[in-house]
Amino acid sequence: MSAPVPAAVLDDVRRRLAGSAGELTPHRVAEALRATGSPVGDATVLAVHDLLRRDVLGAGPLEELLRLPDVTDVLVNGPEDVWIDRGGGLERVAVTFPDDAAVRRLAQRLAATAGRRLDDASPHADVRLPDGTRFHAVLAPVARSGTVISLRVPRGRVWTLPELVSAGALPPDGAFLLEEVVDSRCAFLVTGGTGTGKTSVLSALLSLVDPGERIVLVEDASELRPDHAHVVALEGRPANIEGVGEISLQTLVRQALRMRPDRLVVGEVRGAEAVDLLAALNTGHGGGCGTLHANSAADVPARIEALSLAAGLPREAAHSQLAAALDVVIHLGRGRDGRRRVLELGVPERDGTGLVVLRTAATFEPDRVVRGPAAGALAARLGSVAW
Repeated sequence: MSAPVPAAVLDDVRRRLAGSAGELTPHRVAEALRATGSPVGDATVLAVHDLLRRDVLGAGPLEELLRLPDVTDVLVNGPEDVWIDRGGGLERVAVTFPDDAAVRRLAQRLAATAGRRLDDASPHADVRLPDGTRFHAVLAPVARSGTVISLRVPRGRVWTLPELVSAGALPPDGAFLLEEVVDSRCAFLVTGGTGTGKTSVLSALLSLVDPGERIVLVEDASELRPDHAHVVALEGRPANIEGVGEISLQTLVRQALRMRPDRLVVGEVRGAEAVDLLAALNTGHGGGCGTLHANSAADVPARIEALSLAAGLPREAAHSQLAAALDVVIHLGRGRDGRRRVLELGVPERDGTGLVVLRTAATFEPDRVVRGPAAGALAARLGSVAW
């Protein structure tokens, strides 16, 4: 086994190769090594070639992690601090980078593949890579621990409700309730914290929609992949380097309404598009849905209120729209074991002040569904009292 290649030698070889055109080959690496005065054994040449190849192809040292089964997130908190999530919580892995400069080069190269600039003048980027992976990075020294990279891996196929049941995400009776939510054309939100499986659950539910219905998806970054025959997907676009060319979700929601949707879906409600979605659901577009970040189901009205106020909709009007538009909230979270689970179904109702509160209709335990105070209200919305 060859000795580790000194970082200074690697940097020198890298500069020499960058100064002349040509493919990255072992022959060119050997020539560059000779020019540095370093030993040129076959093992050394191949080791340097492999290290440099990682620098210019794929995701470098992270490539093997992205290909692991069930990996949803790969997180780099610095050159020696790499984590993955395979659905059971975060796990630290042995993969490392030589130094922060290597992490920075990888981040800049990945951003460039999506046409984004990442440097000291623009030290952060949030883009979708050509293979669908969601990429976010913040360069040092803005990130104190070193350059930080977050990769959200798209699932190769869509989870089905039976698979979610088998994985322990919800009990069988819970799957029946979710099917009823879709079949009854209730307007619903899938809520939860970051990484709780909102996109997976929503994709599974959209796959249950009648094949004769037209689904129009609106997303900031394309992640939903429902197994459905008639899906039209619209994706937002950030402003370019000159600060122009942005296409917001709010704009796309308005465009989607002109596309004859049977189901209007907003992949992640997090801005002014909340007002447009509520308005759409109040104008005959039944069965619409989306995802929303919220710490608990009870916090959903406050989140919608805050987003609506930021968009210029008064508090009373926001609650009126919410009460008329939304039928069900499906709230997700992580159990003590780190696994993603559906925790609760809630229904919005007005309190004595006229504001909307979310009442618990059902809570999901690992093996059963427990009826909540608003179980009757949910049954009425589903048109069923069977549960």
